[in-house]
Amino acid sequence: MKKWKIFRKTGTARKKNTKNREFAVITYSFLGLFLCLMGYFGYFEQVKSEQFINNPYNKRQELFTQSVIRGEIYSADGVTLAETLTDDAGNETRKYPAGRIFAHVVGYSTHGRTGIEALANFSLLRSNIFYMEKAVSDLQGEKSPGDDVTTTLNYEIQLRAFDALGSYDGAVVVMEPETGKILAMVSKPDFDPNTIAQDWDELVSDESSSVLVNRATQGLYPPGSTFKIFTTLEYIHENPGYEDYSFYCDGEYTVGRKTIHCHGNKRHGQENLEDSFAESCNSSYASLGLTLDIDRFATLCEDMLFNTELPTTLEYSKSSFVLAPGDSESAVMETAIGQGKTLVTPFHMALVTSAIANDGVLMTPYVIDHVNDNEGNLVRLYQPKEYGMLLSENDAAILQQYMKAVVDEGTATKLKNDNYEVAGKTGSAEFSSSSDSTHSWFVGYAHKDGKPDIAVAIIVEDSGIGSEYAVPIAQEIFDEYYKEEE
Repeated sequence: MKKWKIFRKTGTARKKNTKNREFAVITYSFLGLFLCLMGYFGYFEQVKSEQFINNPYNKRQELFTQSVIRGEIYSADGVTLAETLTDDAGNETRKYPAGRIFAHVVGYSTHGRTGIEALANFSLLRSNIFYMEKAVSDLQGEKSPGDDVTTTLNYEIQLRAFDALGSYDGAVVVMEPETGKILAMVSKPDFDPNTIAQDWDELVSDESSSVLVNRATQGLYPPGSTFKIFTTLEYIHENPGYEDYSFYCDGEYTVGRKTIHCHGNKRHGQENLEDSFAESCNSSYASLGLTLDIDRFATLCEDMLFNTELPTTLEYSKSSFVLAPGDSESAVMETAIGQGKTLVTPFHMALVTSAIANDGVLMTPYVIDHVNDNEGNLVRLYQPKEYGMLLSENDAAILQQYMKAVVDEGTATKLKNDNYEVAGKTGSAEFSSSSDSTHSWFVGYAHKDGKPDIAVAIIVEDSGIGSEYAVPIAQEIFDEYYKEEE
């Protein structure tokens, strides 16, 4: 009888232990879910909230406009780029003192928002003034002043680039390779953001010029000979003995019915790979292009940001590389020299050039430096961030050497000077069946004391060869930058 009682007690203990264990599992599971939920809320608040609030479909933005006067936008050197003026009747007008010069990159906030007006919309419509002052404004039915945004844009460099592009359509992007700061971004044709409301119907109906398109980030162009940067890199990867490369150029190269011409049918004679790059020899590159593994070439281009997302919050178009195994020899030769179906944006080329200058490391590009409240107190500071290695340090060193040869003895000798050193690549991109219809390209960087200071990507539409049109613009930008440094 006693044994039976002991058995019953032991069984009861086991049942209680089982129930306790189940209760603990459920408790800790709910606790874990709760902590995950709190973590997500924290992440959303710190990282994602601004993105959702900035969404143009978010009606909350309209509520902000009812209680906050849109903040101001400044250049890095303190010039007002956008401000809101209020008359005696309380009517607000958004003004852009720099007008057309910053039209695309600063954007507009009428008929939607573009450029920095869109990127910084949340900050411009958020007021961080002292809460008591804000409460008094609310009681009096007055709006509070929004936060002010200071960009990374340099007014003088932007102005110089804008003037240098002149009456040509095209784009200019200027960056700091070591930080990712965007110093200038010009696009033409342009518009007057001060009269955007009055001019809207005319602007949107003019499909031929696409005035509202920011050609710097959204314009897709054949890269011309600037693409030889990628062709060179792939050839080096596939040929460890690339320094032994040899080609004799007689001004043209023919395979089957396709003939590739050097500019003006110039005969470059005997060349190694660096000579071919410096002289931008189409014949040489058409020849070596036929030796490449197309699958590997496509992979390299995708690693260099073709057919993929760019690390930016600016509105942009994807660059495209579409060459595939089995394509004709003609398509391969054209692609190798930057023609064919390959398309790229100036912004993309600026990123690649910056990475080359920065020993292979691409810094995430950014155009907003910091946000202050109306009284000048810092609200948020944006800092340089590394995106990743776009190419190896060794690859970058080789391209740096080749791009320096372009300036020292190749197609961009106009950039040789005693004040700073330049490395780059010119390009002439045909965009129609007429050989006279050519875009002028230059991508490159300048430096003193070994470190890369400034990188540029320039395209001048329907102008001529890169050395005659894009190179002089680069020179003006570099001169302005180093004048500012003095």
